Amino acid sequence: MAAVACGFVMAMLDVTIVNVALKAMQNSLAISLTTLVWVVDAYTLSFAALLLLGGALANRYGSKTIYLLGLALFVAASALCALAATPAMLIAARLAQGVGAALFMPSSLSLLTLAFPPGPLRTRMIGLWGSLVSAAMALGPCVGGVLVDAIGWRGIFWVNLPVGVVGLWLTRRHVARSPRHAGPLNGAGHLFAATALAALSLTLIQGPSLGWTSPAIVASAMATIAATAAFVLRERFARYRILSAALLGERRFVAGSLLGLAINFGILAEIFLISLYLQQQRGSSPLATGFQLFPLMAMFGIGNLATARVSARLGSRGALLAGLALATLGSAALLAIDVLPYGAIALCIGVANFGAGLAIPAMNLVVMQAARPEDANLAAASLNASRQIGSLVGVAIASVVLHSFADAGRATAAGFAIIAAAYAGGFAVVVRAIKPG
Repeated sequence: MAAVACGFVMAMLDVTIVNVALKAMQNSLAISLTTLVWVVDAYTLSFAALLLLGGALANRYGSKTIYLLGLALFVAASALCALAATPAMLIAARLAQGVGAALFMPSSLSLLTLAFPPGPLRTRMIGLWGSLVSAAMALGPCVGGVLVDAIGWRGIFWVNLPVGVVGLWLTRRHVARSPRHAGPLNGAGHLFAATALAALSLTLIQGPSLGWTSPAIVASAMATIAATAAFVLRERFARYRILSAALLGERRFVAGSLLGLAINFGILAEIFLISLYLQQQRGSSPLATGFQLFPLMAMFGIGNLATARVSARLGSRGALLAGLALATLGSAALLAIDVLPYGAIALCIGVANFGAGLAIPAMNLVVMQAARPEDANLAAASLNASRQIGSLVGVAIASVVLHSFADAGRATAAGFAIIAAAYAGGFAVVVRAIKPG
């Protein structure tokens, strides 16, 4: 459990730590809001674009081998982030971090799933695994605030080195080798997917600064459409597909993947917006912001721990509906963020995060139970890819909203309205696509 959690813990720790350090990075490297979004989304872009390839490589070469390779690359890239002297160097190192995460993330969940037999034990282990990850997210703001305050923003990347080294040692010593399933890697399909995500990122992130009708943005939008169409056509007619027909024909798998996109859209957009809001609108230091965010992030873990009990009473579908309803209501209440005291803001975000935390393990379980054993790596990779696409788009849309309003308070309120809509969309998917029982 500890071995396979290390990679996911680092990946999630990086998300919340980086958001606390955004203002310090901006001041240190004299970078614009658009470039700051690239620092966040460069990691998510390569992560999301290569997750399915990471799942295919884990199938071919074994989950343990690919997990170790991803951990090693992530640790090396974290050191490069800490040593970056320019925004371009930092963004390039963040891209490399995303590649490492794309390798170890699908292997982490599939190694865990294969290690425990189906039934209550596996359910408890997936819930515990999710809780460890949520604990890392909760601790991220505090750890980040302390590191930024004590030694500067570079410390947030150095902290990955000891975690990664421990993960490498535990995995080599305690994790058994997993079976290999020979099959094609489908390079063209992965290239089309990566191109579509890169073009989409360019469109959303650079659109506000270059202008939505500028030649570069129009061209990148057209490239997004063309690459997406090429990916869909290739998947429809190719002899060997990236995602098997059995997975795509499984209603629970498709619904779970859409839920992953909606939930991560809401979570990452929220963290990005509230971190900047507390520091820029309410004057909090990185240290104060970290401690203000800690109880809010901790609600993810509390929600994860509650999933098993709620699922026992209501089933996975009931846990999903309850969690998404709370997330929607908590986010919608923040339409009034500019007139709310911090205590009320914390209560609303805490409710939303508890709801999201309640839904995530149930979502993981629905997807992994829908997959055949030979599809476990690809199912995990696909779920995580959809979640990272949600993260990528969530931060980019949050940036678009911030650019669209002169008043940062109104912009933050508009952002939370969009977040509430995303959670509500996830609720509708569960009602329509996941049957009771």
